[in-house]
Amino acid sequence: MELIKTPKVENVRMLDRYSKVPSQGTLYNTATHLIFVDPDAKKETWILHMHIASVEKLPLTTTGSPLHIRTKTFQSVTFVIPRERDCHDVYLTLQQLSRPGNVQELYCFNYKPPADELQNKTSGWNYFDFQNEYHRMGVPNDQWVLSTLNKEYELCDTYPRHLYVPASASTSTLIGSSRFRSKGRLPVLSYLHYNKASISRCSQPLSGFSARCLEDEKMLNHVLKTNPNATFMYVVDTRPKINAMANRAAGKGYENEAFYENIKFHFLGVENIHAMRNSLSKVTETCEQRNPTMNSFLSGLESSSWLRHIKSILDTSQFIAEALEEGISVVVHCSDGWDRTAQVCSLSSLLVDPFYRTLTGYQSLVEKDWLAFGHKFSERCGHIQTDSKEISPIFTQLLDATWQLMQQFPCSFQFNESFLLTLHDHLHSCQFGTFIGNCEKDRLDLRLNDRTFSLWGYMAKHLSEYINPLYEEDSKDKILIPNLSPQNIKFWRGMYCRFESGVHPREPQADLLLATRDHSFSLDDHIKYLTKHIYSVKSLITGSKEKKKNKISKEQLCNNVYLDNKLLYEKTQRESADHDHPLQNTNKEESESAASQEVSSEELTKRFESVAIDWKPLRNTHECSCSSSFDHLSKKSHCRKCGDIFCMRCIIKQIPLPGHVTQKAVPVCKPCYDILSNTVE
Repeated sequence: MELIKTPKVENVRMLDRYSKVPSQGTLYNTATHLIFVDPDAKKETWILHMHIASVEKLPLTTTGSPLHIRTKTFQSVTFVIPRERDCHDVYLTLQQLSRPGNVQELYCFNYKPPADELQNKTSGWNYFDFQNEYHRMGVPNDQWVLSTLNKEYELCDTYPRHLYVPASASTSTLIGSSRFRSKGRLPVLSYLHYNKASISRCSQPLSGFSARCLEDEKMLNHVLKTNPNATFMYVVDTRPKINAMANRAAGKGYENEAFYENIKFHFLGVENIHAMRNSLSKVTETCEQRNPTMNSFLSGLESSSWLRHIKSILDTSQFIAEALEEGISVVVHCSDGWDRTAQVCSLSSLLVDPFYRTLTGYQSLVEKDWLAFGHKFSERCGHIQTDSKEISPIFTQLLDATWQLMQQFPCSFQFNESFLLTLHDHLHSCQFGTFIGNCEKDRLDLRLNDRTFSLWGYMAKHLSEYINPLYEEDSKDKILIPNLSPQNIKFWRGMYCRFESGVHPREPQADLLLATRDHSFSLDDHIKYLTKHIYSVKSLITGSKEKKKNKISKEQLCNNVYLDNKLLYEKTQRESADHDHPLQNTNKEESESAASQEVSSEELTKRFESVAIDWKPLRNTHECSCSSSFDHLSKKSHCRKCGDIFCMRCIIKQIPLPGHVTQKAVPVCKPCYDILSNTVE
């Protein structure tokens, strides 16, 4: 690749704040990754170019030229390169590769997964259907209908083609409301609760200081009438009121209460994208302190206001969820309706609908409220060269808020922390086409479902990694009511400090639980197998004794038969003829049985040994047998036959174990797979 002027630099030192002794090795710059290899420690550090948030050349030192790299996955590392010229070449290359100038240059358009990872590009793209999700909610119905006004994206180019609107709203009302709302984002249905209360979403009105739109007033009145169980509804403006008032100077603003009947307005104070970007930057600085004290860490976290922002998003979502449960409909907007609106619409739905707490449901939530309704992923994540002021961790906050709920309701979510981390990392990796583009129209224009692989297809191949072992499927909680007291909002260490022990992360508790569960299931399956064969052996022994006893009785009968009982005598003679020399036959059968026992004993031994009784502990295991280091994206998995720990590349094979009674295919390492395959053959 012409862009890479210096593909390899030797004698490079890697510094991170967790290592007391710097690593020394070779730095490789490939088309997709920056790779540091330390041959002495047998350690590799891989940094995906698209994960790089910033590259900074530090002042020259006596040992070389330092290059400081921060990633969007919260890794911070410095490479000291001996020659300043090499450092400059690497610096320029990383700047260009980490943020391409054109969307067509993104990783997803060139990514080729292993053959056994994803078979084709269609896998995952068809998992979600927008209309099916609304059918699940009971739409269309008497109150809500499907509108085709946006089928060519003429009404609003950042909305999906399919829009569900009040059945009573006329075409002129819809068009008029769209023209009065910022970016044409008129009020449309986002979620319908079982009691007919609904969440509708839109953008701010173009009201200025005095503007009025009769069609928009009618539109909100039609939304109100879709819920016959309430005489009023809420309009939730997620912004601080002072921000909404400032927008009036630009001809935008908020609804005038005098023009909208039977509507209660609420400002709920979630800050804008700029405040969120600055807040996360301070969190990163706090986590990068080399020798933090308790005071410096806590004061840094406090000054960042990050937890306060998470709390404000959850507060707003809880307000909407409680309104729904009380049977009151809510219309939600912020400025343009694709950042804060997406956050609170999805989180409030998560609180009231258990479906969205499943793996499939959460993916549907992301598809509906974020992808279909036009969250600007490419701009907010900085996928390509764009205005840095447009970058903001809006989706990261959704994941953080979800994690907060998982801490309070550990049995209510089917997925675990790894699921959220994988979503976050591939949001930025651009390895898959799922999060590329700013709206549904962008993704169709780019033909992503034909040209790239889907993240959902990849995750479907690894579902076992994302299962929460504590999940109670029969949970009757229709609504989650979190305690949002300040002391209950936690710092997500697993996200922001995942590299706190170098490239090897701490072992998540959920992973330990999953490993324990899998081990228990394997042992339980093996115990059932052993129990079954114990009864078989017992029956065999008992049967042999009975058979021998019966044959001895027949001999006695032959010798002691009464002559005057002709029928009995003839029957005995026939049986004796059939078993010519009964004693000789008995010895023959016993010898055959012994031979059979010898073969089955050997087979049984193999079957018993096919299940690992002891599994290697996950803790302090930093490397796979293939010498690959485990990092935050590497899942540790046990081989069910030998009990050793492997990376996912070394344990992609599955086969039933002879020592399991269920004969369900389970993960095994390549050597064990070869042994078992030969045994089966």
